[in-house]
Amino acid sequence: MNRRNFVQSTTIAGAAALATTSLTRPALAAPAGRLNQSVCYWTYQKFFTLDELCKEAVRIGLKGIDLVTPAQYATVQKYGLTPAMTASTTPNDIPVGLNRLENHERVTASIKSDIAAAAAAKVPNVITFSGVRKGLPDAEGLDNCVTGLNLVKAFAEEHGVTVNLELLNSKVDHKDYQADHSAWGIEMVKRVNSPRVKLLFDIYHMQIMEGDIIRTIQANIDFFGHFHTGGNPGRHEITEKDELNYNAIAKAIADKGFTGFVAHEFNPIGTPPIKGLEDAYAICTV
Repeated sequence: MNRRNFVQSTTIAGAAALATTSLTRPALAAPAGRLNQSVCYWTYQKFFTLDELCKEAVRIGLKGIDLVTPAQYATVQKYGLTPAMTASTTPNDIPVGLNRLENHERVTASIKSDIAAAAAAKVPNVITFSGVRKGLPDAEGLDNCVTGLNLVKAFAEEHGVTVNLELLNSKVDHKDYQADHSAWGIEMVKRVNSPRVKLLFDIYHMQIMEGDIIRTIQANIDFFGHFHTGGNPGRHEITEKDELNYNAIAKAIADKGFTGFVAHEFNPIGTPPIKGLEDAYAICTV
């Protein structure tokens, strides 16, 4: 399931039973490790309310909740958690991004609004996107994204909030998305040249497009402001069936001194669903 297409519905009895069972699970004894771990709310939204997921996050040892709106900040923060990444809102969304000049006025206005709300609540990150190609050459799309990010970078610097443009795969989940390779995104960030403009490096997405995850992270950590995880293939739990070695990846991120968030973003299919998050936390505790 794609998080942008996720529609919240009334929780069915079976899902409610699974959630209730997981809420009675004991506190974990795992050490905190060197990474700040988070979880994307949308992936557990059909099992838990935001309050319930926050309680689970605290029990497990997570430090934040990802992709929440400004209206949800207070709920997250009352549990001592950080709203680690602000959710996008239209028109700042995957299909309509900064790769077209005609989008700049409305998309940058949305980004600035998100930055202002994040700064007021001491939230560290907001998200943005390249948009889809629709025939636009990659070089032109890159130029336009640089132009668009230059319109918001001073505002982001002034408010102490980082704008993260997300790298997504265009092969499986987001057909025709332009920022679908790390080299393209890294060149964009280099040209913008701001400590408050970085990439959201989604490990699942970049494994599909290019692989070589650890080497890319080691060589380019300064350009990455945030990470997302997810099992491949399928974007489900991180397990022994995953083609990615997330423990080694987590070590590579930590060894480079990364101080941001690594957020788990997978669609749980196990029983109880929270077990996958417990396992992901343990795997990435390094």
